Amino acid sequence: MVSSFSASFAVWSGCSAPRRGAARLAAVSLASGIVVAGAIVTAGPAAADETAQSSGGATATIGGLKTYGTAVFRADGEEQQLPAGLFEMFVDGGGTLQTYCVDVQNPTQKDAKYQETPWSGTSLNANKDAGKIRWILQNSYPQVNDLAALAGKAGAKSLTEQDAATGTQVAIWRYSDGADVTALDPEAEKLADYLERSARNLAEPAASLTLDPSAVSGRPGERLGPVTVHTNADAVTVTPPVDATADGVKVVDADGEAVTSAGDGSELYFEVPEDAADGSAELTVQASTTVPVGRAFASGTRSQTQILAGSSESTVSATATGHWAEKGAIPALSAEKNCAEGGLDITAANQGDKPFTFELMGITYAIEAGETRTVTIPLQEDQAYDFTIKGPNGFAKRFQGVLDCQTETEASESGDSVQTLSEPSPATVGGNAAADSGTDLAETGSSGATPVIGGIAIGLVVIGGAVMIVLRKRNP
Repeated sequence: MVSSFSASFAVWSGCSAPRRGAARLAAVSLASGIVVAGAIVTAGPAAADETAQSSGGATATIGGLKTYGTAVFRADGEEQQLPAGLFEMFVDGGGTLQTYCVDVQNPTQKDAKYQETPWSGTSLNANKDAGKIRWILQNSYPQVNDLAALAGKAGAKSLTEQDAATGTQVAIWRYSDGADVTALDPEAEKLADYLERSARNLAEPAASLTLDPSAVSGRPGERLGPVTVHTNADAVTVTPPVDATADGVKVVDADGEAVTSAGDGSELYFEVPEDAADGSAELTVQASTTVPVGRAFASGTRSQTQILAGSSESTVSATATGHWAEKGAIPALSAEKNCAEGGLDITAANQGDKPFTFELMGITYAIEAGETRTVTIPLQEDQAYDFTIKGPNGFAKRFQGVLDCQTETEASESGDSVQTLSEPSPATVGGNAAADSGTDLAETGSSGATPVIGGIAIGLVVIGGAVMIVLRKRNP
């Protein structure tokens, strides 16, 4: 017997099956960090630069299911109906996106904010069939809007837009979740079977817009960079730091010429006057382009991951930070989710003349002058994190988000314990701790450093006397 799927006031009912028993709690909603182009931070105490681990691209708010039908989901000997089809998302700055969802058992939070995200930061990272999902997206609705031709390929009598969206979503779930799911409508089911049978692995599409690296550092009188633009847009607009004329900080090319626009492969620099006070600045690049089909969209509120099926001309942007000082350590920090390692990669560079040191749980880490190191901070699935690393000259970088690397099906099958922080509080690490002669950030890498990394993970939960209550639970 098929039971109906009941909606929830807290979440969109579409693209999610009822949560069972000890299913994962949704992590607390985190306010999206809005980066103000050109903010100048001078020496001395400063508010932490908030980072949402975005590599750039489109940012959008989910609007709900737009075109959909009904699917039948089977698990644990039960059958349940649920809506299946296309979501609509509204891009910050203009534009709309059409998306399907992955992780069939995870709810989609109403009005959740989403950021274009590499597959490596989502459950698609470990999915050997992720490329087949991209093939389905490129060879079905709405990319293929000749529904008569699509029906002919699928062996269906005819297809409505609702049938096409339903069949496409069902086929995606079979590869994204390994789910036992079918379309209720027979014609939509024929399309799902055709897409599943025909899918071939394709490579992950490139981002619509990124800056690499997203943080650089150096001394006054130098050009900080380069920061390389990667985009599918014909050109991007470069927004220089606010008050650039008064403070003398400019965005230039390798020849020192001021830059207001750039293209794919362009290299940008922060040009800082010799007499500039220690501080930092941000540059923003923005463009209008279509986001490539197959790009993933993830939310910091543990709302269900989406994958792009179609894009109008949309606004995309990316931000890079430059930090400078006359002497001492001059750090630059960036972060990216690493689902392969189950944590957050923090990349730290130091272009100063002294080590950049910070302390976690009594352990001091040092990045030597002129060096760059990456450390993976291990996190539990669904764990919200919110911490700040401080440095000299008023430097402070805040990282916050939630780790969402597994589908509900994967977590249930593996029996993984899930740790959710209901109230992630900002924690502060760093400062001017003396470097431990036997400890270097390189020792906190992914291999041969389990005890050290474990200490870091604990440090994210308990730092500065703030104890956060951690709920551990297991899926049935």
